[in-house]
Amino acid sequence: MKTNSVNILGINFINKSFLDVAEILDRYIQGNHKSFIVTANPEIVMYAKDHPDYKEIIQSADMVVPDGVGIILASKILKNPIRERVTGYDLTIRLLEEANKKRWSIYLLGGREETNHKAVDNIKSQFPQVHIAGSHHGFFDWEENTITTEIKEVRPDIVFVALGFPKQEQWITMNLDQFSKGLFMGVGGSIDVLAGEVQRAPRIWQEMNLEWFYRLLTQPSRWRRMLAIPRFLIQILKVKLQK
Repeated sequence: MKTNSVNILGINFINKSFLDVAEILDRYIQGNHKSFIVTANPEIVMYAKDHPDYKEIIQSADMVVPDGVGIILASKILKNPIRERVTGYDLTIRLLEEANKKRWSIYLLGGREETNHKAVDNIKSQFPQVHIAGSHHGFFDWEENTITTEIKEVRPDIVFVALGFPKQEQWITMNLDQFSKGLFMGVGGSIDVLAGEVQRAPRIWQEMNLEWFYRLLTQPSRWRRMLAIPRFLIQILKVKLQK
């Protein structure tokens, strides 16, 4: 999706509301349109900036959604504001809700084996009309596995890939040509929330755009990753000054 987009350090983010994005994805699935969706935050943008091969992968996606308040802030600094933040987790839940209504099938790839099983069980409990076409943990040999073959056989409507960036986007790109249909989306740590192993920030933190800070408080090991945010904002300010 290249129209209605805002370019942030070489990455085109869709500039539509959450509901508009959800409707587009619904049409993709209903029409059996094979699609690749990226939910990108400042960490992903900075990684793409430093790794051209990964940047090319992100640029090849059908849609890149602004998952991260830093992306929204950057768009405002650059005087081309993105309408709304679209988080990967919210989009995942919305897709599961629609899958529940329309009896779509899903495949869940990623996480530890126990985490994957918990997530599948919770999806079955919360969204009983969703058909679980298959699942597999994220610790597998990329050269020798039957995952691609299995997905080809079961032909799910949605494939959630929770390998963390950059692996999830790399895996999707490497295998996408093998499939005839399906919406493929990297969902990262959302699988931990689906499994009940990690709690999402309370609503008030989300509304204050401090979800990132809540995650840092509850998962201090993330502090190194958070260093990408100030680097990202410095790059945005450089772009603004150049303009």
